[in-house]
Amino acid sequence: MQTSPAAPRQATRPNGPAVLDPADLDAAGPAPVDPTPAKDGGRFGLATATALVMGNIIGGGIFMIPAAVAPYGTVSLLAFAVLTVGAIVLALVFGQLARRNPRTGGPYVYAREAFGDFAGFLSAWSYWITTWVSNAALAVAAVGYLDVLVPIGHSTALSITAALAFQWLPALANLAGTRYVGAIQLVSTVLKFIPLLLVSVGGLFFFDPKNLGPFDGSGQGWAGGMTAAAAILLFSYLGVESAAMSAGKVRDPERNVGRASVLGTTGAAVVYLLGTLAVFGSVAHDRLVHSTAPFSDAVNGMFGGSWGGTAIALAALVSMTGALNGWTLLAAQAPYAAAEDGLFPAAFGRERRGVPTFGVVVSVALASVLTVLNFASGAKHAFDMLVLVTTFTATVPYLLSTAAQLYWLVRGATEKVDHGRLVRDAVLGLGAFAFSLWLLAGAGYAAVYQGVLFLFAGILVYVWMAGRRRD
Repeated sequence: MQTSPAAPRQATRPNGPAVLDPADLDAAGPAPVDPTPAKDGGRFGLATATALVMGNIIGGGIFMIPAAVAPYGTVSLLAFAVLTVGAIVLALVFGQLARRNPRTGGPYVYAREAFGDFAGFLSAWSYWITTWVSNAALAVAAVGYLDVLVPIGHSTALSITAALAFQWLPALANLAGTRYVGAIQLVSTVLKFIPLLLVSVGGLFFFDPKNLGPFDGSGQGWAGGMTAAAAILLFSYLGVESAAMSAGKVRDPERNVGRASVLGTTGAAVVYLLGTLAVFGSVAHDRLVHSTAPFSDAVNGMFGGSWGGTAIALAALVSMTGALNGWTLLAAQAPYAAAEDGLFPAAFGRERRGVPTFGVVVSVALASVLTVLNFASGAKHAFDMLVLVTTFTATVPYLLSTAAQLYWLVRGATEKVDHGRLVRDAVLGLGAFAFSLWLLAGAGYAAVYQGVLFLFAGILVYVWMAGRRRD
């Protein structure tokens, strides 16, 4: 890769570090590494970065998704396979982008570098919405499994209280510092991965084809059913960008972000595919459609009694708590990076113990409000709608990131593109873009409507911040 002969101009702000002047992005080459990285002792190594990716992917999704996609029939298994390939392609693209620009902020950084401030803001805003809406969905899913241990589902007040506790306890861990976030993430990933793998593999020995529902349960045709199921299943793979989003906190990000993204996504995919197949084959279809704890139902059906379901419920709660811990960190990273560039309020850019505390608190507060509002419509309905909204909002930064990769390929900028791998990178970029667009099409009118309202509400924030920067 060639370097630009001219050094990029740096714009300075009184309360923040130097940032790259957008006017020089075309000539400057890759943006500099996050100028205020955490000290090496507070950074994540490859193992922790992989655990962050896998822990954020394997959160509440695997424990609730089998019931959420059961109405579409077994075509959802085909959707899962296609989605897995697409998620790995996305992971590869994020790894390539992170090698060129290893700053904290991931999709926001890539969109802004290629297309300017407004595209960067839309990516950061949309990703921020995705994170705290995902936290609300995870809290709803956690309450469903808590009900297996402590019957609270009959009380809306108790369900809301439990959901809020699931959100705020990880927030307190985040406020304690990134070192604690990484430790919790690594431990929770190991604790949940082992029982999930055992159930996923063991469940195949109890597989009964009679439990499978129709191939096309939705009546939309196999293509329509697969697309609709994939839109819900995307929630299971949210987090593939986790290492890229926290690149400034990862040691040797040029190498480790890409490796962690692919390793974490592949490991999660194996567990997902085996687990979903095991649940489909061990729980009767008409029962699975209405289940609020499908993995517990599957284990109870395999071994009889309720001890197995109780153990799985505990594993699910550990998994979801770990995911909430990781997503709470990510919820603060996109607005942190945007605030450093003057596109989000400055409060989002203030750190304490390596964590943007204001971003953590605001994100959890918004997720809490959304949780309370949606519980009124019932936990199952709330989970499904929140999942679809995150499908839309997550797809926006995915589309912009893959478009950024294609932009540099089309331009043929020598400082941005490895020409020796041009064909491979073009295929990966086009595949990731088409995959993201397909997911957007499957989100459904209601989710797109709500997602657009969330997205466009941010334009007022951009106008305010852009206006103030020009004063």
